[in-house]
Amino acid sequence: MTVERKPLYSFWAPRYWPVWFGMAVLRIICLLPHRVALAAGALLGRLVYRIGGKRRAIVQRNIELCFQDLSAGEQEQLVHQHFEALGMMPIEMGLGRWASDRHLTSITRLIGLEHATDALAAGSGVILLSAHFTTLEITGRVLSLKMPPFDAVFRRNRSEFMTELQRTGRERSAEHTIEKRDIRQMVRSLRHGRAVWYAPDQSYNRKGAEVIPFFGVPAMHTTATSSLARLGKARVVPFLPRRLPDGSYELTLFPALENFPGEDEIADTRRYIELLERHIRTCPEQYFWIHRKFKDLPPDFPDYYADLDALK
Repeated sequence: MTVERKPLYSFWAPRYWPVWFGMAVLRIICLLPHRVALAAGALLGRLVYRIGGKRRAIVQRNIELCFQDLSAGEQEQLVHQHFEALGMMPIEMGLGRWASDRHLTSITRLIGLEHATDALAAGSGVILLSAHFTTLEITGRVLSLKMPPFDAVFRRNRSEFMTELQRTGRERSAEHTIEKRDIRQMVRSLRHGRAVWYAPDQSYNRKGAEVIPFFGVPAMHTTATSSLARLGKARVVPFLPRRLPDGSYELTLFPALENFPGEDEIADTRRYIELLERHIRTCPEQYFWIHRKFKDLPPDFPDYYADLDALK
């Protein structure tokens, strides 16, 4: 499935001007010292917390469900920290698009790169199995500086302009981008011995999805990673990022999953979720809690977002 491309200069109608203005402001902020730029992002996140009642309610509900061992005060503190991370996210996206290689290298520590490069050198395709963290875009750019060219999966936005902004930004990291429904192209890339950056953790209600607990709560997950690995004859190397307290980044590539895919796609998906949960616990504020992780469940499951108005 090919998504028609449009150059960014074609989006000059007045309705796009607010976005262009925001991009200009973002470009200026990205010229500031790194920690100052992140502080500006955190300030933006605090503002979004105050005015974004609906989104705040989604984050609160997700954190209530996933961190039931925390007190109400600790959960609320995590909500605040998440909005600060959300505010830093556009800054980090901007750095992924515009920052120099030297600057990005100076603020990043990359661990386990050999797990991907050794598999590629042996002629195998590699699924860089990731997830939706607020640091996603900057970490992909850093990875591109250290390993052979790879492809990245993206999700088409309702707005053609936003789709192209996301896609061109991601292409600062990846050599090619692949729309997430284009399984054939993913398989083709893998069979040609390439790496494909893939994040299958968000709620999914189509064929090939199963109810699998996430932090003990029922959630819909695609089991497509197993099929993708099998069809692409690929190794699966988990790739997960986190921002450290000093504003630097740690990118970890874990050893390729052994005996993957197995005979049971649900069991394979549970392995991924368990690894993801462990990593989230190291930086819980940086996971993308603003997404309705527990939506689209079958009718006999609770609707965890039915009473969000009470949290606004």
